[in-house]
This record gives sequence, structure tokens and C-alpha cells, in this order.
Amino acid sequence: MNKPVIAFFPEASFGSALNCVGIAQQLQREGAVPVFICHPGFTGVFDEYGFKEYQLADRAAADGQRSEETWQAFITAHLEHFNQDPMAQLETYVAPTWEAIVDTAIDAEEGLEQLLKRIRPDAIVLDNVIMFPAIANAGVPWVRVVSCAETEIPDPNVPPYLSGLSVDDPARAEFEARYLKTTAKAHRRYNAFRQRRGLAPLHAGQFLEPSSHLNLLLAPSAVRYQRAKQLPPDRYVFLEGCVREEAKFEPPPLPVNEGPIVYLSFGSLGAIDTSLIKRMIEVFATLPARFYVNVGGFLESYQQVPDNVYLGSWFPQPSIVAQTDLFIHHGGNNSYCEALYFGVPSLIMPYCWDGHDNALRAEQTGTGHHLERDGWTPDELAELVLGMIADQKMLSRLKQVSNEMTADPGTVKAADLILAQIHR
Repeated sequence: MNKPVIAFFPEASFGSALNCVGIAQQLQREGAVPVFICHPGFTGVFDEYGFKEYQLADRAAADGQRSEETWQAFITAHLEHFNQDPMAQLETYVAPTWEAIVDTAIDAEEGLEQLLKRIRPDAIVLDNVIMFPAIANAGVPWVRVVSCAETEIPDPNVPPYLSGLSVDDPARAEFEARYLKTTAKAHRRYNAFRQRRGLAPLHAGQFLEPSSHLNLLLAPSAVRYQRAKQLPPDRYVFLEGCVREEAKFEPPPLPVNEGPIVYLSFGSLGAIDTSLIKRMIEVFATLPARFYVNVGGFLESYQQVPDNVYLGSWFPQPSIVAQTDLFIHHGGNNSYCEALYFGVPSLIMPYCWDGHDNALRAEQTGTGHHLERDGWTPDELAELVLGMIADQKMLSRLKQVSNEMTADPGTVKAADLILAQIHR
């Protein structure tokens, strides 16, 4: 009997990509053959974990359209908008981002359709925020993975997606109305594309329908909302984390090599904000702790590094988070869930998207704190870092959360449910 082939198609972000790696590792242990369809720029990411990659053609580069625009350039252009509140970002960042995502879906369609015919998977796992019609038309079960915050799936008892608002915030209605207005242009264009590919249009503001087969939500019970309308349990399954297996990381010794360990990572795109990270490093130099800082591809931007700080372009995140006393990050759902999984406090400094939602949720659930990217003083940052490391109430809460999550690994549950789709 041939081994089932599972094709993973994560969006072009490391959070989604590495979330899928954890599930793929478990599927491989259970006898399946996971393969990855890669967006341009992600070549080699999955190969390093031993998975076969299929490269999606970069049509935009091939036909000369937007050939110089990459996601890094896109983020750089919007860097000034990341100090805005979520309401203001709807026009300056969210709407342009949806336009770019729709472009990606349209440009990928032909190449994706050809790759799926070549791979002939038994099931497809889509970890994205938009539907690619080629997946819906592939004729095999497809699984939707929601690796963003739970707010991506709406409910009256869940705050609006990307808002950073509480459930009962008076600004909720205004945010929801402005979201629909600012995304309307991209949504009309996307629906026209869907209809050309034989798919029904989606409701306003919606770019990805639920799967009729299986939907997996990366939303641990510790931070989950009590929904007004329960999602059908046969099609919607909440996961307690999807932490991948990673090589053991031994923190390099520092000239000042004592004190608790703090890890800072603002994701592959947040590393662009070198001015913010430099300001933070100046504060770190004054604190009795060791700091490991992910600066992505910008190592050359840092000329002087304090003796208690180590800069790196890449860290095996699950391994280093497991050894840290505090994780400072941007609120990406994968980072937040990894901190929860290992019982580590999160100091969340969001800059966009669901980082705002997770920053608020960390405060509400006693699993971390929210700090705006601008406006803080060195004394405020220093007090917060040292205070969180010493917060025994928060640490006790997180230890309980970690025990619950590790007792019910989401990678195992996800793999079993995906395989069950094939055998129906």
C-alpha cells in the first residue's frame, strides 16, 4: 500500500511555515509523506527539516510585474505605520496588505494548479489567510489551519480580527465597519478572481472559507474565548500548540555570562526595525541578565554590542525559548503559543496584524504584558523586564499552562485528524 502524500502550502511567513513543520514531522512518524509547496524566497526552509520541496514559480518576477517588490521591501515601506493604533492601520497597512495578498493568490494560481497535478496529493493542508482556487478544485480533501490568532474566526464573543480590542470595547462597531470599507476594493477583485476559477464569492471581508473537511485552530485552551456560537466539533478542532522538533541550541557564552536569559525576536519582518532594537539593546546593557537577540539579516547594522548581549541572524526558536526566562516578541501567534507551551512569560510589542490581538489576550489571561513599540522610557522597559522575570504569580500560571499543553500535543492530534480525512 502506498504511503499517503500530504501537500502543505503555508503562506510566505516563517510563523505559518514552521507551524506546519511540526505537523509534518508527526505525519512522517505516522508513515505519511509530507511535501511542501514553497513560495519564492522559502527555498530550502523545509529541505533543512528533511522534506521534499516543490517551488512555486514567481510569475510576478517572470513577467516583470512588481519584480522589485518583495515582502521585505513592502514592510520597509510601511515601517512608519507600525506605531499607529490598529484602527489607523486599517487604511495605511491592512488594506494594502490585502491587496498584496490578493495579488499573490492570482499570480500563484496557474503554477499551483500545475504543481498539484504533478504531486497528486491525497490531502492538502493550507495554512494561509486566503483561499487559492487551485486547492479547492484539486479534488482531494483540504484542511484549513488557522495559525493566526483565534480572532480570525469571528464570533460575537470574540474581538474583531486585527483590532487589539476587547470584546465589549465601544469602538468595536466602528472598527468592523471601517474594516469592511477599507478592504472592499481588494475583496471585490478577489471575488471576481474566484468566480473566474469556478468558486462562489465570499461575504464582505472574508477571503478564506472554512473547509468542509477539517479546520485546525492554533488556540490553546488557556487563551481561548468562550464563543457565543460553538463551532461544529467534527469540523473545527482547537490545538494546544504545534511545536516542531528542533536541534538543541546551546546559548553561546557571553563576556558577562550570568543572570536569567531573555530572548528577543520580532520575526523575520520585524527585524527590519533596527532603530527599535538598538534602543532596547541600550537598556539591556544596564540589566543583570543575558540577552539573545534575533536581528535577522541585519547583523551589519549593529556596530557595538554589550557584553551581556548576543546577536544572531537565526535561532532554533523552540529550543531557545525552552531555556529562557522571558520572551520578547511581536505577538505572532506561533511565537506566543511557543512561549505558552514552554511556560515562558511574553512581553509583546506588536507592530501589525494579529500581534495586537495577542498582546491584549496576554494581558487578559495573565500570561504576559503588552508594551507599545514607541513611547516607552528606558526605566519603564527595564522595570518591566526585571519585574516579569521575578513575577512568581505569572510564572506559576504559565507552568500550569505548559503542563496542560505538553500533555496534549497539537502536532499529534493534527496529524491523526489529517490522516483520517484520507481514510473516510
